[in-house]
Amino acid sequence: MARDDYRFAHRMRVRWAEVDKQGIVFNGHYLMYFDVAITEYWRAAGVPYPQGLIEHGSDLYVVKSTVEYHRSAEYDDEIDVCARVARIGRSSMNFALEIHRGGDHLVSGEVVYVNADPETRRSAPVPEFLRQAVAALEGRDPSV
Repeated sequence: MARDDYRFAHRMRVRWAEVDKQGIVFNGHYLMYFDVAITEYWRAAGVPYPQGLIEHGSDLYVVKSTVEYHRSAEYDDEIDVCARVARIGRSSMNFALEIHRGGDHLVSGEVVYVNADPETRRSAPVPEFLRQAVAALEGRDPSV
């Protein structure tokens, strides 16, 4: 996808503690960047995580994450971590994510969540309020 395909992006600066001996971001930190962007996505959608979900009897649990590395970010780079909900099913949702530095596409990824009751941690349908918040932020309905 192109950077312009995302309606939401969170800008971050690479910190010294996130780079390895090679001077590039250690691979595991990209998942942390994804997590920060998804948290900010929910805030932008009006559903601050986790309290915005828990007060409605829901919570989201990661069941799958993938990262594809195209180029490396380096210390002090400003990066845009782009996030969008690509799909909402009955009880799960897929986030598509990309990291860009200026015009350079650095990383692509996907994080799949399952919605569940926070007490029993059993799968539950994605609530309507969450579907509506995503549709409003995305400007489209990603439900299947």
